Amino acid sequence: MRPRRTVLFMPGDSQRKIEKAATVGVDCIVMDLEDGVAWEQKEAARETTLHSLLTLDFGASERVVRLNPVGSGLEVADFRGTIEGKPDAYLLPKVGNSADLVWLDAMLDQFESRFEWEPGSIRVLVLIETALGVVNVRDIAQASRRCEALFFGAEDLIGDIGGVRTKSNREVHYARSKIALNAAAFGLQAIDQVFVDIKDEAGLRAECEQAVELGYRGKMAIHPDQVPIIRAAFSPNPDQIAAAQRLIDAYHEYQARGQGVFTLDGKMVDAPMLKAAEQVLARAEGS
Repeated sequence: MRPRRTVLFMPGDSQRKIEKAATVGVDCIVMDLEDGVAWEQKEAARETTLHSLLTLDFGASERVVRLNPVGSGLEVADFRGTIEGKPDAYLLPKVGNSADLVWLDAMLDQFESRFEWEPGSIRVLVLIETALGVVNVRDIAQASRRCEALFFGAEDLIGDIGGVRTKSNREVHYARSKIALNAAAFGLQAIDQVFVDIKDEAGLRAECEQAVELGYRGKMAIHPDQVPIIRAAFSPNPDQIAAAQRLIDAYHEYQARGQGVFTLDGKMVDAPMLKAAEQVLARAEGS
C-alpha cells in the first residue's frame, strides 16, 4: 500500500492550482469536485480535472478525484466525466453506509472492463464525516476490496451533529479514535482531518502529533505550506528509526536466549513493544 502521509486538496476547476500541486511532491493530490467547487462550476470542474488527468505529469503523486456524495445527484456525472482519465483512486465523501461503496465498486468494475484496464486497478478512499458514517464505519471498512484508507472529516461531522468545533479536538476525539481503530482492524490506512488555520504552524504540528499518537498514517492538507510540517510529523526521524531498530535487534537476541521479556534503557520490553517498533520501520520505508 502506497504511503499517504500528505494528502493535498485542490479545487477541480482550477487548472493553475492543480498544476501547482503537481510540483509540490506530495504523496496524494485530490482534485476536488465537491466542497471546493461552486455549484455553477461543477461541469467546468469535471472538464478541468479530466484534462489534468490526461495531460499533466504528477510525478510520484497519487492522482485522486473526490466525487460528490452518493445521493447528491451529481456523483454519476462526476464519475462519467472523469473516468477516462483513469485516476489512481476515487475519494468518496460523506459515506454513510456500505451501499455507497457497492455503487462505486460496480461503476469501476463496469468501466475497467469497458476500457480493458486491469480489474481492481483503481482504488477507493473513503471519507467518514457524518454521524451515520461513524456509526457504520465497521461495515464501511469491509465493503470494498478496493478500499485502502479511511479519511476522517471533523468539520462536516460537527456540522452534522450540531456540535461546537474547538481547537482542543475533544468534541471529535471519540469519532477520530474510532476511525483509526477500524482502519487498523481491517488493514487500512487512517488519514486525519484538515487543519483549517493555515497560518498556525504550531497548532498544525501539535495536531499532527496527536494524530500519530492515535495511529493515523497521514493528514489532509488544504494549502501547500502545510505539506512540509505534515510530512515531517508522519515520517519517523533518524533517532526514532535507530531506537526502533535497536529494540528489534535486542528483542531477537533475547529470544534466541530463551528470554521473552527483558529490560532496555530501564524499560520492560515484550512482544507489543516489538510490534510498535516494527510499525516505526514500516513507516520509515514509505518515507
